[in-house]
Amino acid sequence: MEKIKEEMLKIYIFVDDYMKEIGEWRKSNNKRVRISDAEVITMALSKGLLGVDNLKETYGKVVENYGKEFPVICSYKQWIARVNQLSEVIGRMTLYLGQPSEQQLYLMDSMPISMAKPIRYGRVRLLREEGAYFGKSSKGWYFGFKLNVLRNIDGKVVDCILTPGNFDERDVAFALSLRVSEGVTLADLGYRGKDFSLALFEDTNMLIITRDDTPDILQKQLISRVRQPIESFFSQLWRCFIDRVFARSFTGLWTSLKLLLLFHNLSLAGVIS
Repeated sequence: MEKIKEEMLKIYIFVDDYMKEIGEWRKSNNKRVRISDAEVITMALSKGLLGVDNLKETYGKVVENYGKEFPVICSYKQWIARVNQLSEVIGRMTLYLGQPSEQQLYLMDSMPISMAKPIRYGRVRLLREEGAYFGKSSKGWYFGFKLNVLRNIDGKVVDCILTPGNFDERDVAFALSLRVSEGVTLADLGYRGKDFSLALFEDTNMLIITRDDTPDILQKQLISRVRQPIESFFSQLWRCFIDRVFARSFTGLWTSLKLLLLFHNLSLAGVIS
């Protein structure tokens, strides 16, 4: 417990310093906010420290075991509403930590976020009106969204975009590449295509390379080896979140993902152990 308290304090100090740097982010309807935005975000990020499945469990564990660390704790309903209201600043903190690579070498990939098990695809309605749609991944068809991520060679998330499941990764690649001025991106076969590669380079100065772009076996192996970290990253994300979607709104889903990506960047930046 002491170790988790130390990590919570590190998170709080970083978040509080960042909030002060950007100035007052959100004005409350109340004259006096009894629990600060930094405390709200710190509690939410504790999910990664506690190893629980969702934010409701996170809130319960924090209140039960670490309530003394937070002088005032609002109800769960009020807290989760505050977390979702802070979704944008959570995303900005993620990008703040994931600065473009000095080597200008990046990794790009996407992963499915399914809203239901395959047996329920025919009748699932969760988030359909908010953009959830059928898409196809290397593992087959799914219903939901697609998380598109650009990472620098050090592993930090530089930018991320959540799209409906039927969006083409190559279309999203243009938006992700605009986050950096130029560079080289190693991607999987979903991004192959000479016309696409040329258009991406002309529009964004980003050279994208897949295993199909070289006939040399050693070069193919090198690309696969360099891309291995992003495969591990997505497999970890899958295990801790994607196969257990608890959010019932797009905002809740996107906020939960942002919290995971921010926790990932905090770890790689050395803010937490």
